Parts: sequence; structure tokens; C-alpha cells
Amino acid sequence: MNDSFERYDMTEPPRHTKWYLRPLLRILSLPDLLIHRNRLTKAGMENIKPPYLLLCNHNAFMDFKVAVKAISPYCANYVVAIDGFIGREKLLRDIGCICTRKFTSDITLVRNLAQTVKNGDVAIMYPEARYSLCGTTAVLPESIGKLAKLLKVPVVTLMCHGHHVNSPFWNLRDRRVAPTEAEMELLLTPGQVAEKSVEEINRLIVDKFQYDDYQWLYDRKISIKYKKRAEGLHKILYKCPVCGTEFKMGSKGTELFCNSCGSRWLVNEYMRLIPESPAQKGFEHVPDWYEWERAEVRKEIEAGTYSSGTLRMHVKSLPNAKKFIDLGKGTLVHDMDGFRAKCTAPDGTEYEMHKSVPSLYSCHIEYEYLGKYGDCVDLNTLTDTWYVFPDEEDFAVTKMALATEELYFYDKKEKGREIKPGLA
Repeated sequence: MNDSFERYDMTEPPRHTKWYLRPLLRILSLPDLLIHRNRLTKAGMENIKPPYLLLCNHNAFMDFKVAVKAISPYCANYVVAIDGFIGREKLLRDIGCICTRKFTSDITLVRNLAQTVKNGDVAIMYPEARYSLCGTTAVLPESIGKLAKLLKVPVVTLMCHGHHVNSPFWNLRDRRVAPTEAEMELLLTPGQVAEKSVEEINRLIVDKFQYDDYQWLYDRKISIKYKKRAEGLHKILYKCPVCGTEFKMGSKGTELFCNSCGSRWLVNEYMRLIPESPAQKGFEHVPDWYEWERAEVRKEIEAGTYSSGTLRMHVKSLPNAKKFIDLGKGTLVHDMDGFRAKCTAPDGTEYEMHKSVPSLYSCHIEYEYLGKYGDCVDLNTLTDTWYVFPDEEDFAVTKMALATEELYFYDKKEKGREIKPGLA
């Protein structure tokens, strides 16, 4: 990468939230909390004051607003991805945000979190590192237990329910789901952190992070009246279970359909998938369909045949928080060797990025990024982030995300390394 590009300074220590921004954060969070009648319960928090490590599940921007409510009246430093800082770096630093690049091994982030607890503030992390694609738990990094041991402070969890089905990652329109729920709970005291092994801490965290927003919605019989509630669902349900065709699914209004074989499903007010014909194959529960796709990808990987093929694409780089830099057009391949992206900038400079399978346990994707750029996968180094936008029709970034995780676990298995459920 061209060294002339200014880089975001990750080494600057985290700031206390400015005194004048503290009430503003709470005021800005209040309308959505009231609209969605958020119900927050706390367990074991009676005598817990900062510093502590707060681990939150991640489904929508509402998560941050509930976190502000949960820690009130105290301050926090929030781990936020680089693109959240675009054009507002000073504001986010003053709020207390800590910048990171997703799915990288960043020792600077660990130092900043250590400084947060040294300052006496709450260290807030979203260990899934991205919005959940289908309202269920994403893979968690094995390093989270090591971080808890290093910080030597209470470990607290904040689990939110209803945020994904209210504003799913594949269509961010607010559906006015109410009431939403959240539970804040003391998971480990400093003494328990000290006496337990990293493996034991990780297992407790993984167990606590089990959730299913679609099942939560159905169990509570909360009705979604939004007339376009199916639109965008084909972004994650990209493979037809009837004919097996990939990348030909579509959605409109309250219907999901296959443009290859014509199969159709009604998405009812509880987000259940009702087939047009009783004899038609399919899944009633969205996460079941998603996990079936994962299993299908796993078969390709185990057979050694997984490949996206060579996709035409264009790249936007984000070396700092000022603006995207156009790196031009090129090709992207995702296969058994990982990601390989090559492009040529408008000035003729050639760039290349390779992310090997062992280096990436998961990846971040976007749908219709910023409402104008289309679907993309972002690939990170410690000093840069590439937003890679395929210019093809026959692909799904969802499949790339699933394949990234399954390739990582397949590689571990082939090398005889232990695979721990829910962890990478």
C-alpha cells in the first residue's frame, strides 16, 4: 500500500467522555428507548462500579443506546470500527470511542482497553465484531478470555433481544418492534477471573452469548406489520432449498422467492417462512435456512472445491478517518487459499491484498453499503481497510462470510488443532 496515505493514529490513548457530551448521549438515546419500550433488567450489579469489562451482543445501532442506559451514570470507552469515525473523528474520540480494524490481531487495542480500566471507566466491547447476519450468535474470538485475565476487572454481559428483527442487517428499516428486552449481568468477579482458566472463562462467555432473535420474536408473538418485511432477506438466504440454485433468490413486499424454479415463501408477521405449496421444501425458521447454507458451504470446503471464481470488482480504501480513497478496479478471488484482491488505481499504481485462511477467522461484509455502493466484503490490515465491491451478479458476500469461518475451522482441523465450539 502507498505509504504516502495518512494513517489513523491507533496509538492515541482513549479519552474520558467530555463532561458536556455525557448528558447528550443519554438524551439522544432516549427517543428510541421509549419508542421500543426497552426493558432492561440487571442481575448481580448492585455493588458493581467501574472499572469493568462489558461484553455486548451486536445486532443493530440500538445496542449502543441500550448500553448507554445500562451503564448510566458512568462513562465508557466503546470499541468502534474505523468507518464509524469517517468525518467525525474528534467527536467520537471525545465521546470515548476507541478505533479498531475488524478481525485483526491488534495489540494496540488491548493497550487502550487496559488504559480504559486504569482510568476507572467501563470498557465496552462487541466481541462478535459485526452485526449478526441472521439474529443469532456469531463466532467469538478465543482471545476474549485472555483479555479478561489481563484486565483483572469484573466481566459483565449485556444481551439485547429484538434489535435484529427490528432493524435487520439485510434491511435496516425500523419495524417498531416493542417491547425490546436486555439483560445486564455480572458474569465474573475479579476473584473468579483470577481463579478460572482462560478456557473456563471463554466457555462461560460463549454460553452467555447464545441467542436467537427470530425465536425470541415468535415466542413473544410480537407482530411486525411492516409491509416490506421480506425485502432484503434474499441477501442472507441466497440459496434455494428446493432447486439448490445459488444467487437467484429475490424478495419483494412480504415474499421471498427463487427466480430459478419459481418457489415462493410468505414471510408472516412473526418472520416465519410459509411455503406457497405445503409440499414445497424449505425452512420455517430463518436461522435454520442460514445454517443449512453454512453446511452446504462446508461440503464444498471438505471436497476442496470451494471458490468464488474470479470476480471483477472495485476497491475503496480507508487508511484514515477522513474519506475513502478510490483504488480502482481489479479482481477478487476467494477460495481454499483465502482472499486475493488485485486492483489498479486511476494513476496506474497497482495494489494487492492477500488474506490467508489461518489469518482470518471471520470477515465483515456489508449490504448496499451506505445506500449507494452495493454489497462488499472488507479486508483489513493493521493500517488499512479495503472495501471490495464485486461488479458481478452471481455472487453473495454472505457465502464469502460463511466460507471464511468454515475455511478457518477446516484449516484448524487439518492441522490437528483443537476446535472449541463457538470460538475461533
